[in-house]
Amino acid sequence: MSIKNDKRIRRHKKIRMNMHGTKDRPRLFVFRSNQHIYAQLIDDDKDKVLMSFSDKSLKLKKGEKKSEAAKQVGKLMAEKAMGSKIEKVIFDRGGVLFHGRIKALADGAREGGLKF
Repeated sequence: MSIKNDKRIRRHKKIRMNMHGTKDRPRLFVFRSNQHIYAQLIDDDKDKVLMSFSDKSLKLKKGEKKSEAAKQVGKLMAEKAMGSKIEKVIFDRGGVLFHGRIKALADGAREGGLKF
């Protein structure tokens, strides 16, 4: 692995020490690869993934930016979560800086009605 990825994993472990999702307030975990973005709602009490979303399931228009796709994923996730009566989440950025696609996904989720 690269040194950059090792540092990200170390940051994520430090963040996860203070963060715990429950059924009422699950952890919203975001993973960003070079091409795609993934989001999961996780119940840490039962070690269970409640829902998962990615931009692979979206039908993107040609020339659409990755940050726009991330915002759509956030909105879609918020709609499904609100349907399951989940209104509050704990945002876990996965050790990555809160800007770009991570911020776009968070903004989309907030627009959809989720509260962090």
